[in-house]
Amino acid sequence: MQHNGETMNDSPERISLATRIRNNFLTGLIICAPVAITIWLTWSFIDWADSWVKPYIPSRYNPESYLQFAIPGFGLLIAVTTITLIGFLGKNLIGRSIVDFGERIFHRTPLVRTLYKSLKQIFESVLKDQSSSFKKVGLMEFPSPGIWALVFIATEAKGEIAAKLNEDGVEMVAVFLPPTPVPTAGFLLFVPRDKLKVLDMSPEEAAKMLFSGGLVMPDYKPPALPDATV
Repeated sequence: MQHNGETMNDSPERISLATRIRNNFLTGLIICAPVAITIWLTWSFIDWADSWVKPYIPSRYNPESYLQFAIPGFGLLIAVTTITLIGFLGKNLIGRSIVDFGERIFHRTPLVRTLYKSLKQIFESVLKDQSSSFKKVGLMEFPSPGIWALVFIATEAKGEIAAKLNEDGVEMVAVFLPPTPVPTAGFLLFVPRDKLKVLDMSPEEAAKMLFSGGLVMPDYKPPALPDATV
């Protein structure tokens, strides 16, 4: 007997036991791997911070001197507290005077002053609240027309670079082109602003896409079209 063009003997394709085991393993791997990697990275960072800070904590102030076990994260807590306290003191007159005195020592020390100035400028540019550095992501044609690469928009070209490149009235922008899947190294490029397609995705979403090699794509909702009705 036939029903809707199919015989009664037709049955859903049976999945073998090996296939089921493999699918269950892959499902479990998707669930467990992110959790395990997150815990490992977090624990490694805490252990790294503790290994740097704890040797400088006097024994009488270190709870581990009185306890029979280690306290994970105690060194990290001390570091965060100390940095926050220094930032608080650096905002008042006395603290600012101390910081200025320390900076003058660095500025008068050969070799050290160059490194200190460079690092300070980088941190001030990236961490200041009013800074827009690396807060936007865009696309640019690279390495040839028709091929698009993901870039982090750093800042507008300034100083001598702006003077040399903006001679024709073209506004140049500094962008960072990271490789995949290790975006810590890359290329600093200066490109015309009109050659960039600015994206709505956040830098965090772009970093996820780079780390995953394009497998993790952020959700995107196209802007609603204007209502044509009157």
